[in-house]
Amino acid sequence: MDGRNAPLDVDDDEPMYVISIAARLVGMHQQTLRYYEKVGLIRPKRTGGNIRMYSNADIQRIRTAQRLIDELGVNLAGVDIILRMNEQIRRLQAELEATRAELNRLRATRLPAPYQGGGA
Repeated sequence: MDGRNAPLDVDDDEPMYVISIAARLVGMHQQTLRYYEKVGLIRPKRTGGNIRMYSNADIQRIRTAQRLIDELGVNLAGVDIILRMNEQIRRLQAELEATRAELNRLRATRLPAPYQGGGA
């Protein structure tokens, strides 16, 4: 394979889109994205020239906010709380999975039986 046709393996947190593209991807005005940043719903990265760059994770976060607002009538403060709680749940689930894997590894480790000294 020559690399030209290889699929891109891009991290979801990798900044990829300028604000105009991000706005088009989510069907919003650029000013709405700027407002979401101002109130803390999203935190796009900045280039050396101070240009906002949005990642796929940012796009997903914006789409989730849109659904909460449009479909459930949640206000921005509620959206912020829900998004932060979802992130905390994901972190805790990952921690739980790691703890379970470690527990399973330890259970699989068999210790030798204790020495039962004693003569006949």
